Amino acid sequence: MIVDRYDAFLFDLDGVLYRGSEPVPRAAEAVQGIRGRGKRVAFMTNNSARAPDEVAAHLASVGIPAAVEEVETSALATARLLAERGVGSAFVIGEKGLTTALRDAGIAIVDGASAARSVADAVVVGLDRGLTYDRLRDAAVLVAAGSWFVASNADASFPAEDGVAWPGAGAIVAAIETTTGVRADVVGKPHAPLLRAALDRAGGGAPLVIGDRLDTDIKGAAALGWDSMLVLTGISTREDLRQQPSSLRPTYVADDLGGLFADR
Repeated sequence: MIVDRYDAFLFDLDGVLYRGSEPVPRAAEAVQGIRGRGKRVAFMTNNSARAPDEVAAHLASVGIPAAVEEVETSALATARLLAERGVGSAFVIGEKGLTTALRDAGIAIVDGASAARSVADAVVVGLDRGLTYDRLRDAAVLVAAGSWFVASNADASFPAEDGVAWPGAGAIVAAIETTTGVRADVVGKPHAPLLRAALDRAGGGAPLVIGDRLDTDIKGAAALGWDSMLVLTGISTREDLRQQPSSLRPTYVADDLGGLFADR
């Protein structure tokens, strides 16, 4: 079975284990089966909106018990990066998970157009479902003036409960890039920091990255030389797969997480 070939299973969340508040069929059973074999798991997400304890609670609500220590988010990875670079203040487009991670890393959150324009070392952008035009404008003004432009992730969309794609953090990032001509430094998948942090949380060993997006989960695994599984319960489709270069194709493709227990 595929599951027997790896030590650590790194799960994306939206579109893999749940869609909004709805569980993905067979997902909870798959995670239980992995744990039952003595394997280790980590739950990783480019979604910066939720704090790790909220992610763990949401997983529990769809039948997947998870420890907070097993959760790695793009918000946590972003906060670590900024702290390592000596960033003291940030103007943030984002929700609780991102602002909490930054504050916990010792970074001051500045707000209000006049204050932000005078003191923000960085503009940090994540998913923000309450975004207003005024805040988008202020972020663009700051970036144009020289503040470091950092994105927790650049997912163009995320899957809603009914399977429709809603605008993600990448759509917000694109608006600021279009306005300023400045490209954001992106922290989340497919970039390595989030994936490496997730493997550390799972205790190391031979990893399998499991996701629903070719452009983030699968591309990120390929860049690191790690095996991956694309599950067709979220964003990417078989038609998308056919258009993918061979160098960026997943090791396995499955209709859902039951494919982990296939003999291949």
